[in-house]
Amino acid sequence: MTFEQLIVFLPAALLLAASPGANNLLAFVSATRAGWLRTAKGILGRLAAWAVLVVLVSLGLDMLLRTSEVAFVALKWVGVAYLIYLAWQFWSADVSQETEAPDVSTLMRREFFTLMGNPKAYLLLTAFLPQFVNDEAALMPQLFSLGALYLLVEGVAALVWVSAGTFVGARALTPLRRKIINRASAGLMGAAALLLARTDRTV
Repeated sequence: MTFEQLIVFLPAALLLAASPGANNLLAFVSATRAGWLRTAKGILGRLAAWAVLVVLVSLGLDMLLRTSEVAFVALKWVGVAYLIYLAWQFWSADVSQETEAPDVSTLMRREFFTLMGNPKAYLLLTAFLPQFVNDEAALMPQLFSLGALYLLVEGVAALVWVSAGTFVGARALTPLRRKIINRASAGLMGAAALLLARTDRTV
């Protein structure tokens, strides 16, 4: 990638990574209860999922999702079901007493499976990364390099959402405030599920 391409790629990738998608909403919600450091570690689950997606897209899974309605719909509804499950967990959480925040492994699993269940993430890689590929060079190394760079940008954007969630969560001290945070979190997860359910194969 040339310097000119890099100065276009980084801002575009940052805007893309910072958009309020399911994983960023999840990071925000998680940080309201688990705090900054624990949730930041949980982001590693998302980055691991992105790394897997880069490999899968390079191997051609994106073509399956583009050409097979059954595969796309199946993956989409798995993602919707998981987001609804998370929404129910937040909605039904007991706020009568202070409960232990999710541990890092739980946060990592949530981040990982939320991303892996979103077919738009697969297609996004093939719509965004190839714009910065040099046709005169080998494709696979370029995709891996661009994917690695995008992972760094994704991590930075995720930490912004984590910081915002930590700020809000630090003020949710009473049972009533915890209930409001939980119900609002459930609403955000439900909204993410609805958006995913309404998506199609266009990027």
